[in-house]
Amino acid sequence: MSGRALQTLIALVLAGLWGAGLGFAHWRGNMWSLDRVEATMTDLRTLVRGTAKPPELITIVAIDDEAVRNDGRYPLSRATLARIVDTIARFGPKAIAVDLLLVDPGKKGDDEALARSLRGTSSVIAAAAVYSGGKQSIAAEGDGPLARVPNAKRFLWPLKAFSDIAAVGVVNVVTDWTGTPRFVPLLFRAGDRTEASFSLRVAAMAVGEDPGIAPDYLSLGGQRIRTDIGHILPLTFYGPRGTIRTISATTVLGGQVDGGIIRDRIVVIGATATGTGDVFPTPFDPVLPGVEVMSTAIAHLMTGDGIVRDQYVRLADAGFAVVLPVVLVGLLAWRRNAIGLAAIVGVVVIWFVVNMTAFSHHIWLSAALPMAAAVPPAILFGAAQLWLGRNQAQYFATQSELLQRVQAPGFARWLAKHGDFLLEPVRRDATIIFIDLSGFTGLSETLGPNATRELLNTFHALVDEEVTSCGGVVTNFMGDGAMILFGLPEAATDDAFNAARCCAALSSRTNNWLVSLPASTASRLGFKIGAHYGTIVASRLGGKGRQHIATTGDTVNVASRLMEIAADQNAEVAVSDKMLQVAGRDCELFKSGALRGPVEAQVRGRSGSLAIWLWQSSQTL
Repeated sequence: MSGRALQTLIALVLAGLWGAGLGFAHWRGNMWSLDRVEATMTDLRTLVRGTAKPPELITIVAIDDEAVRNDGRYPLSRATLARIVDTIARFGPKAIAVDLLLVDPGKKGDDEALARSLRGTSSVIAAAAVYSGGKQSIAAEGDGPLARVPNAKRFLWPLKAFSDIAAVGVVNVVTDWTGTPRFVPLLFRAGDRTEASFSLRVAAMAVGEDPGIAPDYLSLGGQRIRTDIGHILPLTFYGPRGTIRTISATTVLGGQVDGGIIRDRIVVIGATATGTGDVFPTPFDPVLPGVEVMSTAIAHLMTGDGIVRDQYVRLADAGFAVVLPVVLVGLLAWRRNAIGLAAIVGVVVIWFVVNMTAFSHHIWLSAALPMAAAVPPAILFGAAQLWLGRNQAQYFATQSELLQRVQAPGFARWLAKHGDFLLEPVRRDATIIFIDLSGFTGLSETLGPNATRELLNTFHALVDEEVTSCGGVVTNFMGDGAMILFGLPEAATDDAFNAARCCAALSSRTNNWLVSLPASTASRLGFKIGAHYGTIVASRLGGKGRQHIATTGDTVNVASRLMEIAADQNAEVAVSDKMLQVAGRDCELFKSGALRGPVEAQVRGRSGSLAIWLWQSSQTL
C-alpha cells in the first residue's frame, strides 16, 4: 500500500470513529452542546417549510386586553372566569382546559362559583413544576423507564377546592437558549410522585381514555405518539399568533360566540393580554402566547402532526454522523480540484435536501450533529493535504531546479508540460554550434583536479549564459566543449540569425574570460567554434530508467568538423555558407569582427568540399 493510500485509510477510519462517537452521544441524548446550532437550523427549516394549517379541533378563548379592561383587573376575577366556563360548557365541548395557575385563594364566593362551574364540565386546570435553581433538569437518574423524565423539586398545585373536582396537568415546557419552546415534557417527577403534563391530560380527557406509556412512545386514542428521550414531545409551530383559531373572552361573555366552533372541540382558556408575561419567541412570532404553545402540543397529541425525534431518528442521525465525514474525507482524498470540490458540494446539497425533505414530512433529523461530525475531519484532512502538498510541491520544485541544472532549461520546462516530447524521432531544420577549448587536456595535467574543475565550471557557466540569452539550448557539455542547438524544442524562423549572434557573443565572452585568467594559464588555452545549418534528427535515447535527448545527422557531424577548420585557418569561428544564407546579411557575423569567405574546404569524413566562412572577433585582430 502506498504512503498516500495509507494516510487516506487512516483519515477515513479516524473520521468514522469521530462521527461514531458523536453519534453515540447524540443517541444517548448527551449532546446538549450542539443545541444552539440545532435550534438555529431548526428555525431556518421551519421558516423554509412555511406556515401550516392547524387542526380544527381546538379553539382558544383568549383573556385579551379587552377582557382585562372590561373586568377591570388581571387576573380576571374567579366569578368572571366561572361565567366563561359556564358559557363554553353550554355548547358541549370535548374538554375545557384552563391554562391559568389557580394557586392563590380569591373571594370565597368567587372561588365557590368557579368550583361549581368546573365540577359540571370535563375540565383540566394547570399546575407548575418548580426546579432547584430555577433550571429545569432532565439529566438521567438511574436506568428505569422514567430515568430521563424531568425531575422537579416540587409541584405548584392549584387550590384544593379546584384540584378535587378537575383534572390537573403540569404546564412547563423545555426551551432553548433563546427561550423558544422546543419540547413539551409529557411526564414530570417530584420525588416519588409522577404527574402528566397539561397537554397530555387535556388530550386524554378529549378522547376519553388514559394514555398507554411505553419506553419510546405513548398510545392515545388508537394512535402511537413517538416521543424523544424522557417522554418529551417535540414542538413545531403552525404559524404566528392567531394561527390556531382564537376568540376573545369578551365575545364569550357577551353571548356572541358561534357554538359551532366550540361544540365537540377542545377549548383552551388562556391569557394573551399585554404584560401578562406568558409569551415565548418562535420562528414565526417573537411573542407567541403560552396558551398557543399548549394548544400546539395538544394538537400534536390529538392528530400526530408534530415532528418526530425518537431513538430511531437519533439512530439515523448517528448514521449520518458516520457516513458524511467519511464521504467528505474520501472525496478530498480522491480529487483536490474543481471536480472534487463539485462532488463535495453535491454531497452536502444531497444531505441538505434529504434533511429538509424529512423535516417537511415531520421527521426531525439533526442538522448540527452531521455538521459537527463532518466539518472538523474535513478541515483537518484538507489542511493536512495542503501541508503535505506544499511539502511535495517544494520537493518537486527542488527536483525541477536540480533537473534544470543538469538538463537544458528549455528542454526541462518543455518536458514538464509535454510529457510525450520526442517519444518519436523528429526531423527538422536546425542550427548546430560546437565550441571547444584548445590546449585544455595538456593544461589539466599540471593544474590538478580542483583547479581543473573550477576552470571548467567557469567556462560552462559563461557558455550557458550566452546560449540562453540568445535563445538556444546547450544539449550537452563534453568535457572542455559544448554542443549547442537552435531549433528545439520548437523551431523559429530566426534560429540561424540567433545562432550567428551566439557565435559572436561566445567568441567575445571567451576572449574576455581568457584574458582574466593568469598568464600562465591563458597562454596555454585557446578556443574554436564551428556552426552549420541543416536537417537533424532529434529523439530520446536510453531505457525506462534514464533517458537523454540526442541530436544526430550529417549537420551535427559537419558542425563538429568545422571547429578543426577554424583551428587550421587560425580563426575563431568557422560557419557554413548555408547557415549564413539562412541567417541573412543583417546577422551579427556580418556586422562585427572580420568575416572572410566563402572558401571551399574539405570536411573530414565527408566527400566533396563545403563552402565555409571564417570569422575573427575585433578583440584579436
